[in-house]
Amino acid sequence: MLRTSPHPPAESPRRRRAWPTALAALGLLLATLYSGAATPGGATKPTELDAAPQAAQVVRVAEFLAECPYSHRLPDDPIVFPGLPGASHMHSFFGSRVTDAHTDVTDLLGSSSTCSPAVDTSSYWVPTMYRGDQPVEPTGTTFYYLGEGVRDDIIQRIRPFPQGLRIVAGNAKATGVGDPTSVARWSCLHHGEVNPSKDFVNCPAGSMLESYLDFPQCWNGKDLDSPDHKSHMSYPVNGACPAGHPVPVPKLRQVLRYPVSGSTQGLRLASGPGYTMHGDFFNAWPQNELARRVTDCINVIVKCGADGRPS
Repeated sequence: MLRTSPHPPAESPRRRRAWPTALAALGLLLATLYSGAATPGGATKPTELDAAPQAAQVVRVAEFLAECPYSHRLPDDPIVFPGLPGASHMHSFFGSRVTDAHTDVTDLLGSSSTCSPAVDTSSYWVPTMYRGDQPVEPTGTTFYYLGEGVRDDIIQRIRPFPQGLRIVAGNAKATGVGDPTSVARWSCLHHGEVNPSKDFVNCPAGSMLESYLDFPQCWNGKDLDSPDHKSHMSYPVNGACPAGHPVPVPKLRQVLRYPVSGSTQGLRLASGPGYTMHGDFFNAWPQNELARRVTDCINVIVKCGADGRPS
């Protein structure tokens, strides 16, 4: 790009005499640049100006994420059975490495984490998957924080989770695929021809079994938990948060990929069949980091990576 000084120097007599020649040369140069050199058939050869890269465009999706690999396995649940080690079915934990039956938010804050970004010391856990008696842990573990599910004007009002918020999504005691409390779905990686189901699906060789689970995204604005670990939260209705749960927060989407394909015979969760899949979330994000991501990614509807920057 040609740049001009805001205060060009005064011309000398010699430069004034050369001005017509210079104008002619400049005109020839500009004609060449903008018309391109002729090629056979009347086509024009692209110039460097034609090939200049365009400015990068942000993706208009309200999203940031955390990649949190498997950490450890325990028959503990600090939300449902706090202070009671061994009282739960087996759980696989992601994120904070310290989670056990006695964990509170103080334990999580600043703890070592498997997450990228490491500042996310939240704890996430699900019932352990088994093939027969052999545990099968996911090799892909992504936790998306999304603005989808509500209107754009509500996305602009989404607030960060309060520190210490606890949520359970899904139902460990679901009775079948028709049970409305069973909200997780199973599918196959890169094989959309396999219809998703609330129970395990047979995936082609070379694929992986995926579990998707969306957490509720409307909070009552008061409680960090509730007796059933669900009533303080709600799913949106018609793109808005209901009156009893007026505070929109990010939608947490848990996506787990298991190294499983082919027959699902012998496959089970510690809680039972595939339709009993459920997830627990114990928020321990540093408040400033979570607030920045909500402001810079979700409220303005921009797709961000694990660093909370536009990707």
